[in-house]
Amino acid sequence: MPEPIGCEVKEGIAVVTLNNPPLNLVTLALTRALDAVLDRLVGDTAVRVVVLTGAGRRAFCAGSDITEFPGVADDVVGKKLGRENRVYSKMDDCPKPTIAALNGLAYGGGLELAVCCDLVIAAADARLALPEIKLGVIPGSGGTVRVTRRVGEGRAKQMMFTGEPIDAETALAWGLIDRLVPPGKALEAALELAAVLAAGPAGALALCKQAIDLAFDVDENEAVARTLRLSQAAFDSDECREGVRAFLAKETPRFAAPGPDSESRHPDRTTP
Repeated sequence: MPEPIGCEVKEGIAVVTLNNPPLNLVTLALTRALDAVLDRLVGDTAVRVVVLTGAGRRAFCAGSDITEFPGVADDVVGKKLGRENRVYSKMDDCPKPTIAALNGLAYGGGLELAVCCDLVIAAADARLALPEIKLGVIPGSGGTVRVTRRVGEGRAKQMMFTGEPIDAETALAWGLIDRLVPPGKALEAALELAAVLAAGPAGALALCKQAIDLAFDVDENEAVARTLRLSQAAFDSDECREGVRAFLAKETPRFAAPGPDSESRHPDRTTP
């Protein structure tokens, strides 16, 4: 059997592939493998951007492997959903920019994983759904929160109450995805965007990601106050000095990869 998660790093871009064909279903083994890969990538300073995709064109990920349900039903949180939520949150909290490239179906847990990424690019023939209600259950791996934040309450309820899929064009109009590309071009487009981000200031991108996330996690006054601390960390960095130097010299800045002990990556994580 192939490894359920593939990972290739090239020129600062890590391509993580869900590799459980034909539908790349989420299994307990796939979740464990994804957990290990994410731990490795977060700690690898050579990795500046993470791209998440699915093997083949039929599906990014069509959700959970339902054949595993009988074995976890007596303690679904302890045996399945608890770990899935921890791993999905690890993707959501990754300090590096993350991009999901959706081909084919993005259903259930697959869609819940995709929206953990900062940016979602989908092929025009992709279809997206949260069909858990048809099994008598609800999205249990963060979709009720992350999808709702993207599309709003009414559209989220429409998706989750009916379980019916939407097409990629509708997903773009709703804000569920960020870019629509021709069929078969999602990964290519994601890699092009990743190359742009990989050439940017890794520390500042991590700080910007934290600042944006604060808009959803704390009240407005606290978010603004904590963003000021993030701004100070950015201005104190070598990246800022290089950016200003290059601007004044009318040159392209050369941003170095942050060191493993760089304080600019998470200066606000210990703040209550």
